[in-house]
Amino acid sequence: MTSTVVYEGNLRTVCTHLSSGTEILTDAPVDNNGKGEKFSPTDLLATSLGACALTIMGIKARDMGVDLAGTEISVEKIMKADPRRVGGINLTFHFPAAATSDPKERTILERCAHTCPVFYSLHPDIQLNIRFNWDK
Repeated sequence: MTSTVVYEGNLRTVCTHLSSGTEILTDAPVDNNGKGEKFSPTDLLATSLGACALTIMGIKARDMGVDLAGTEISVEKIMKADPRRVGGINLTFHFPAAATSDPKERTILERCAHTCPVFYSLHPDIQLNIRFNWDK
């Protein structure tokens, strides 16, 4: 088993990663009757795409001797209605200037972002827009 999810009431859950004990709390978003004080489950979906892409890039970067420390991703989740669902995710990568200036390395790393497991797990109807800004 990977995790447990416990409903606390008031549209809040506590998600516990079993092997580490790490907890993530979620709230329903304000536009869906919630407080919006924590990540919503759909926020986590969009954010997990960024975290997964950057992790896969980090594995390749380490193998190439490239340091991606300090890289940030701006994540934008776009909701649709009828049925309510994530309709799009925009990721914008912001790399520190020291990461790499080699165009070939940048291309390899960008391609890695499109091969992460979350990327392949999302429904094809979710519109994905991924941008790479190499000079933060």
